[in-house]
Amino acid sequence: MSDAANHHALNFSDLTPREAYKVMIGTIVPRPIAWVTTISPDGVVNAAPYSFFNCLSADPPILALGVENKPDRSFKDTAYNIRMTECFTVNIVDRANVRAMAVTAAGFAAEVDELEMAGLTASPGLEVPCPRIAEAPVAFECRRYLGIEVSSAREIILGKIVMAHVREDIIDLETFYSDHQKLDALGRMGGNGYAGTLDYFDLATPSVDQVLAGRSEKRAG
Repeated sequence: MSDAANHHALNFSDLTPREAYKVMIGTIVPRPIAWVTTISPDGVVNAAPYSFFNCLSADPPILALGVENKPDRSFKDTAYNIRMTECFTVNIVDRANVRAMAVTAAGFAAEVDELEMAGLTASPGLEVPCPRIAEAPVAFECRRYLGIEVSSAREIILGKIVMAHVREDIIDLETFYSDHQKLDALGRMGGNGYAGTLDYFDLATPSVDQVLAGRSEKRAG
């Protein structure tokens, strides 16, 4: 067991927001990336990656997206578009699309179509008006379920999945299991770092009897 003396105790009330951010993004890793596509009320497509993201529920199917406002506290294009259209699409980033994803993270003006800049294809949504990225291996069409304003600088957006698009070679429609090797998804690390998901292993959850048996063996040894 680790000795508590070997750990730095960081009281978050003593940290600046930037310091807290650096602690979190450097240690809560790898974080899945939501490559979010939205559409403005004027019909301009926006795409941007977010790594404060995960799935929270399967019944109903809910995704969570943490969106930071601009320094002047105004909404970024993603948050504004979601508020105005009540929908967004989360595309999963794989290794083949990482450079295109990085292009969409650049600070383009609101009237610029990031997908066009990155050489990507917008495929029309089936249940929502915003498009998905055709090159992405997986995409989830979502309707805005709930917005939680956690501060003047950040909002957590919950989206209810209404449609999924999964590349045919990835998913088995008899079992609904997906092949992680063919998906080849990427996660976000700290700084400019990314991590692949191919460093993979299986570990079955033990039964209570197996845990107790193991403890007995250690004592006997």
